[in-house]
Amino acid sequence: MTPKPAGTLDGSPDGGWGWVVAAAAFLVNGLSYGLLRSLGLALPDIAEHFGRTSQDTAWVSALALAVQQAASPVGSALSTRWGARPVVMVGGVLTSLGFLFSAFAGSLLHLYLGLGVLAGAGWALAFAPALGTLSRYFSRRRVLAVGLALTGNGASSLLLAPALQLLLDTFGWRGALLLLGAITLHLAPCGALLRPLQLPGDPPAPPRGLLAALGLGLFARPAFLVFALGTALVAGGYFVPYVHLAPHALDRGLAGYRAALVVAVAAVGDAGARLVCGWVADQGWVPLPRLLAVFGALTGLGLLAVGLVPVEGSEEAWGGSLLAAAGAYGLSAGSYAPLVFGVLPGLVGIGGVVQATGLVMLLMSLGGLLGPPLSGFLRDETGDFTASFLVCGSFVLSGSSIYLGLPGALPSCSPASPPATPPPERGELLPAPPGALLSPGGPHATADTSC
Repeated sequence: MTPKPAGTLDGSPDGGWGWVVAAAAFLVNGLSYGLLRSLGLALPDIAEHFGRTSQDTAWVSALALAVQQAASPVGSALSTRWGARPVVMVGGVLTSLGFLFSAFAGSLLHLYLGLGVLAGAGWALAFAPALGTLSRYFSRRRVLAVGLALTGNGASSLLLAPALQLLLDTFGWRGALLLLGAITLHLAPCGALLRPLQLPGDPPAPPRGLLAALGLGLFARPAFLVFALGTALVAGGYFVPYVHLAPHALDRGLAGYRAALVVAVAAVGDAGARLVCGWVADQGWVPLPRLLAVFGALTGLGLLAVGLVPVEGSEEAWGGSLLAAAGAYGLSAGSYAPLVFGVLPGLVGIGGVVQATGLVMLLMSLGGLLGPPLSGFLRDETGDFTASFLVCGSFVLSGSSIYLGLPGALPSCSPASPPATPPPERGELLPAPPGALLSPGGPHATADTSC
């Protein structure tokens, strides 16, 4: 399909069909990360069926996360060359096939290949192109639109956590995976809604060569390199609740639907915070890198709180302390999520945002591959998930401290006049007059505070 030219002076249309793209990205996020977050409810049944440990079964979700994120630059490169629409549609078919294959698994190896490799590869082709396309459709309300799309994670967890528990109780884990394969096929029509858009900052022709298509040259930019290092560390702990929050609730004495309620509470806080933080970030009151560092640190503290919750003394208890800690974690993690992707156009420019999204997902794969298995190993060695959440919370706090090296993360020592709006092919956080920072959420610049 011939790309439609943008209709505003700053490059992005900021509405119109962009809201349809936001809805499609919402569903893509819900059928990827939201589904992965709820999938932890099936791991105890799978471990019991095959007679394996928590560490062994944790590799199923860990591989799915790692493959999704490690292969995301491939999805971005294919999207840059062929467009996001066909790439996301193919990703939806692959994800569905991965679940169908896993429903007939005869060993954990089959689950590693089906859910970990095949479904993970399908998610890689779907998530990064969808989110990158959404960023191209918005300028003034970009972080809000990204936050709206990322609420698909929380909304899907809220619905799928109790629904998956019902499927497990009714059909067993094989029947549940079979039905999830049919549900994930809806990624294909979501991809069909991603209409291409032509922006002034786009290159005249698709990049030639593997390195150019993957966007590896972005690592030459110091600000993006600092962001990449911090994000890789944060990912080491950020995804542990996706896999082990439900088993942690089971260890704390909350069985069945009460454990699912813990996941649901975290999902509600996560979804609401993404919208509120997206709106606040677009107002330009606080530089995005500073918000990123603050909410990253709060996410790490939330993980520490979840790990330190005591064991419930009664089998009938609803786990009020764990519900409160999970809600606090959900609020902070939800606020962090849209900032990660909302700050990218300011770091690399709108022309490189799709490639940058894929590279960020690749860096997250390092933590996504190591975090859940490390958490499972610590659980097997210590008997519960306390040490797991403490160690992973420390990873998130360490990565958040690295974000302080981004432009605008710390107050400058002298105020400055707002600079002019940069051309759309430039990143708002690329070198500019000292002391000034332009909010990537809109055309209004924000002068940094004085020391």
